[in-house]
Amino acid sequence: MNFVKKLAAVALLASSLLIAGCGESQMGAVDVEKVMAEAPRVKKLMEEAQSKVTEAQQKFEQDTANKPDMPEEEAVKLQMDFQRKLESINQAYAAQIKSRMDVVIEEVAREKNIDVVVNNSSEQKILFKGGIDITSDVIKKMQ
Repeated sequence: MNFVKKLAAVALLASSLLIAGCGESQMGAVDVEKVMAEAPRVKKLMEEAQSKVTEAQQKFEQDTANKPDMPEEEAVKLQMDFQRKLESINQAYAAQIKSRMDVVIEEVAREKNIDVVVNNSSEQKILFKGGIDITSDVIKKMQ
């Protein structure tokens, strides 16, 4: 429900900017899901993240295999440490991807004189008519 409210707020903001500018404002759209699936930089970061996860998993398995008669408290602690490590890895790489994508979207919007950019994924369309699709430009810049 919170996501729907955010989408409605973005749509309202975008439409108010269009009305306020008397049609002079440009609206852009980007399919973030497509960028995530196709951008080389995103793929590279996701591969790095997967590598870190695999390393952490191997270390966890090694630590547990070396102590077959480990007390339950220690096993629970190791499991919790492993989960925290995975969360940390995922958060760090998600933040890197989001940050880079935000910078690139802003650059493309500036180059094309776009005032508002909305996420317009194939599954959750916000912009049905008009606007400039900058998805391919964002993918190209995310090398």
